[in-house]
Amino acid sequence: MSKILVLYYSSYGHVETMAYNIAEGVRKAGLEVDVKRVPELVPEEAAKAHHFKVDQKAPIASPDDLVHYDGIIVGAPTRFGRLPAQMANFWDQTGGLWAKGALIGKVGAVFTSTATQHGGQETTLYSLMSNLLHHGLVISGLPYSFQGQMRNDEITGGAPYGATTIASGDGSRQPSETELEGARFLGQHVAGLVKKLA
Repeated sequence: MSKILVLYYSSYGHVETMAYNIAEGVRKAGLEVDVKRVPELVPEEAAKAHHFKVDQKAPIASPDDLVHYDGIIVGAPTRFGRLPAQMANFWDQTGGLWAKGALIGKVGAVFTSTATQHGGQETTLYSLMSNLLHHGLVISGLPYSFQGQMRNDEITGGAPYGATTIASGDGSRQPSETELEGARFLGQHVAGLVKKLA
């Protein structure tokens, strides 16, 4: 059976929440899914002092894990409109996989969180996506068949490039039901593409 990895980095839990909703969508489509995270680079003392969510239950991923999946959905919060160092560090260790072409033809997708509605969601999605493109993954966005991203009656994340959420500057806003629905839709959509390509 085909299997999908949801790989994420989350400082405050918003991306973690999105990751588990994406996994729910994958399971709804009938595929196996693992949720893993990349290692934290911030010292534990500093992470606690800045109120990072340090009790995340997902196991830590290794770059070598990537070869065991037919689809890889990658998520991380924005850092000045780009991927954070933690996720970049993980992909920087995949040169050996790149040299072997080990990920070519797998299905990839991305998701993110920003503090504000205009905090760089799309540029962050692109910066996550570029790693997948260099590895030869077939990229899926969040198609407009997910009508939630067309809403204008509420402030909401979502872009044709991937699922997104808005956290607020102090992290107080949690993913809305529309954003979680978008995450589940992305997982289900990627699972459908993996099935077709298999």
